[in-house]
This record gives sequence, structure tokens and C-alpha cells, in this order.
Amino acid sequence: MNIIDELTWRGAINQQTDAEGLKKLTSEKKISLYCGVDPTGDSMHIGHLIPFMMMKRFELAGHHPYILIGGATGSIGDPSGRKTERQLQTMDKVQHNVKALSRQMQRLFGGDSNVTMVNNYDWLSKISLLDFLRDYGKLVNINTMLAKDIVASRLDTGISFTEFTYQILQSVDFLTLHNDHNIQLQIGGADQWGNITAGIDLIHKIKGADEAVYGLTIPLMLKADGTKFGKTAGGAIWLDADKTSPYEFYQFWLNQDDRDVIRYLKFFTFLGQDEINQLAATVEDEPEKRLAQRRLAEEVTRFVHGEEALESAQHISEILFSGDIQRLTLTEVQEAFEKVPNVSINSEPTNIVELLTETAIEPSRRQAREDITNGAITINGERCTNTDAQLNPKTNFSGKFMVIRRGKKNYFLAKVKD
Repeated sequence: MNIIDELTWRGAINQQTDAEGLKKLTSEKKISLYCGVDPTGDSMHIGHLIPFMMMKRFELAGHHPYILIGGATGSIGDPSGRKTERQLQTMDKVQHNVKALSRQMQRLFGGDSNVTMVNNYDWLSKISLLDFLRDYGKLVNINTMLAKDIVASRLDTGISFTEFTYQILQSVDFLTLHNDHNIQLQIGGADQWGNITAGIDLIHKIKGADEAVYGLTIPLMLKADGTKFGKTAGGAIWLDADKTSPYEFYQFWLNQDDRDVIRYLKFFTFLGQDEINQLAATVEDEPEKRLAQRRLAEEVTRFVHGEEALESAQHISEILFSGDIQRLTLTEVQEAFEKVPNVSINSEPTNIVELLTETAIEPSRRQAREDITNGAITINGERCTNTDAQLNPKTNFSGKFMVIRRGKKNYFLAKVKD
């Protein structure tokens, strides 16, 4: 199947500058293409993952992806999708983020992949102001720039000259990569359409209207309920394991709505049509088994974090489901309960009622005794119904933690003071 046909089946194409021409080109030869990300932070989140999954698909189809880390454009700030000016980062911070994102990309694509990483600081930093104005600024029409959605949306609130010129810098990226590496396609999110077409316009003005360059954007990802994909009550789902643990990452995918899961399997996995269609049938016929969600969680967690992290996430999930949390290692406890409320406790044995009230897990001694008697309190996975019980914090998890649950879902991680 042609790569464009596959992307169409997956619902992964929003706009194309020349759909017929790009399909013909990718059918006749293997091309080079690129997608960029600015180092506005030291980790990508799952929203950023979407275009790079597209790049991986092109790689698997034999094409040559280039990943551009915007060491120069990241120091300026892309106005798209924003109503106010970005806060400029120091160049030291930008360089720190460049290194972090580069490592993240290397983990995603692997050292043996047919993917090349570039940094636009390598060429944009060498352009003088006069060269910028004469060689590029003279070729860009202000009226055309003002008509671009990314600029037009900011005219009422205001936009600085710095952010206004961002699309010219990105255009220079496309021109440079086309000249130096014969890159013919740029991929980006739906909000990058104006920047991508600006680059194509610049190439056509310099090299001629018949120069074969193309642009493709991916759809804006929304959940079935209309809310933005990738956001949770706890914030963004990061690709960095230190910001979002592999267990939490796995659980995010495992908990997707039946209405969304097949679309996400098409977007975020490399499973073929037959298997995805089979999983779609299970959503209709056996939704309680959540087989599609499990497959989605497995595939995406493996791609982002690797096989070992996936196995750990599955192990933690299995233990928490069974309730036998004493089988968790110290590291797994930290990962599984990193987002639950934390309380501090002393290392000496303490009466259960006193512990629950002193940590404010229970509002009063009366309520604590009532919940204990009714079997609503578990300590390290074991139900405790004795109000006179003495709890020894050093018994489990190397004496570092005690896991307390009130009711079915209210977990607390008690950290033992040194």
C-alpha cells in the first residue's frame, strides 16, 4: 500500500498542498521529508508524538525522515496556537532543551534507524540581518503573511515583529533542507499549515514554480467528548519517564473511551488493518474485556519506553488489580503511587486510629473507628478491622513507605520520616 493511502486509511491526513502530486511522487520513488519541533521544554508530550508517528511510518515504508530540532526558532517562539507572546528562554535553557529532545528522539527512533537529526541553529545563526532582509525578506509579501491564520488570529491582541517573522525562519528551514538534502515534504500539525505553505512559496520563488515540494498536516486530535486529547486532570502526559512514569503512561492509554480507542490504534500504533479491524469487533461485541485498550497501551508504551518499562507497568497494574501490593518493589511503589496524596509518618509503631487522624486521612477519631470497623481501611493491601491494631511502618517496603487505602479508590502514600 502506498504510504499516502495508508495515512488516509488511518485518518491521519488533514490538509495537503498537492495530494495527487505527493501520492504520485511517493509511489515512484523514496523521498526525504522532515518534521520539526521547537525546544520550548525539555520533553515532548503525547500531542507532539502524533507527527513523529507519521515520520516513523514513512521510515518503515522506506523513505528518509529528517527530524529538525529548532535550536534557533525555539529561541524566538512560534505564535501559532497562542493568544499572547511567548516568554523568551535564555540560550542556555534552549540548548539544554535541545539536548533533552535529541535524546528523546534517539530513543524513539533508535540508533539503527534511517532517520537524520538536524538543528536549524546550524544555518539560521549564520545569517546576518542584512542577508536575511535582502535574500529572504524581499521575497515575502506582507499581505500574504497577514492572511495566514497564525498571524491573523493575533492581530486583535497584537504580535511582536519577532514572532511575526517566525514563518520566514521556518521557510528558510524548508529551503535549506531542500537544497542540502533534497527534502521534498514537510509534515506538521494542523496549526503549522501557514508556516509550511510559506516555505513552499519561498522555494517556488527562488527555484521556480515547478519545483516539486509538498506540505502535509495532521488533524487536530480531539476526544469523542470534544475535549483536547492528551490532557488529564493531572496535566499533560509527557514522554519523559521522570515527568510521567511508564505506569501512569500505560494507564492513560488503558483508560481510553471505547469511542476513541480504534482511532487511536490507527494513529498511535503500527498494527495492520486486519488486526485493528478485529479489535474494533471486540469493542462492539466484548467491550467489557477492553482488549483494544490493552493492545493500545502495550503498543504505545513499548514504542515510547521500551519492553522492560512496559513489563513493569503491566506488573504494577496486575498487582494493584489483585490488591496484593506487598509484591511491589520499592521502586514500583514510588511509580504506582507517585500521584496519590502523600503524608508523613514517624517510624515508631502507632495505633491505627491515631495514625489515620494525625495524617488527616480521617477527619476524626470517630470516623476512623467507624471506617476501620466497617472494613473500609486497608494497610499495605491488607484489610484492617481492629481499632486497637499497632502499625509498624518498618514492616514493608524497606521501612520507607506505607500504602493506606480508604474505601475503594482513595489511596495515600505514607512516607516514613528518617
